[in-house]
Amino acid sequence: MILVENTINASLEKVWEYWTKPEHIIKWTFASDDWHAPYAENDLTIGGRFKTTMAAKDGSFGFDFEGVYTNIRLLEEIEYEIVDGRKAFILFSKSDNGTKVVESFQPETINPENLQKDGWQAILNNFKRYVEQE
Repeated sequence: MILVENTINASLEKVWEYWTKPEHIIKWTFASDDWHAPYAENDLTIGGRFKTTMAAKDGSFGFDFEGVYTNIRLLEEIEYEIVDGRKAFILFSKSDNGTKVVESFQPETINPENLQKDGWQAILNNFKRYVEQE
């Protein structure tokens, strides 16, 4: 498993909402400023599906990140299976500085693990920036 984490200076309720609502997902789910997320759907129920389109702003590349939720504990935990069969887990908890978000995921076999970790951490850092400036 690869693990990334960050502490967001916001309430647990706000962090949960911004993590799970499509109107917010499209504002932060990309690792760099030359990418964007033009589409997101999210059925946050066990067995529910999610899909986020991530694409280069110049149109040169894009992909859908999608999967199915396998466990949800409101304001605490989200578990899901990505369409390629890998599993991911997200924990949300109150901390002295706001809300701690810890994500762990099974790596894929195409890219080096350090590249995957850096990409997921960059997205989580982008989430932090988005939530804190709203």
